[in-house]
Amino acid sequence: QVQLVESGGGLVQAGGSLRLSCAASGRTFNSYVMGWFRQAPGKEREFVAAIGWGGRSTVYADSVKGRFTISSDNAKNTVYLQMNSLKPEDTAVYYCAADPSLVVHKTAGLYNYWGQGTQVTVSS
Repeated sequence: QVQLVESGGGLVQAGGSLRLSCAASGRTFNSYVMGWFRQAPGKEREFVAAIGWGGRSTVYADSVKGRFTISSDNAKNTVYLQMNSLKPEDTAVYYCAADPSLVVHKTAGLYNYWGQGTQVTVSS
C-alpha cells in the first residue's frame, strides 16, 4: 500500500499563491507517476498536473498551464504543486494520486492510490 498525505491548502485572494505538498509513504515503486486532481462542488474530479518520479516528464491541464508548476523531491518522497495567479475558479478540493506507471498521463481511473484531499479556496 501507498499512503499519500496532502497539505498546504487554505484560503487565498485572487492573484495569490499557494504551494501544495503530497508526502508519499509505504510501498515504493521503481518508477511511478504522481498526479494532482481537483474537484469543485457539484463538478466531476478533473486532472490538474502530473509528473514522472524522475521529474523529467510533466503534463498540465490547459486551464492551469503557465500558472501551476508540479515538481518532486525524491529524497523526501514528496510532490509539490506551486499555484500562482490563483483564480476563484481554482477553488476545489485538491487530491494527490499515484500510479506505478512509466508513462505520465491524465487518466484518473488509472491512478491506484489517492490522498484524502486538501481544500483550496480562492476569494474574489
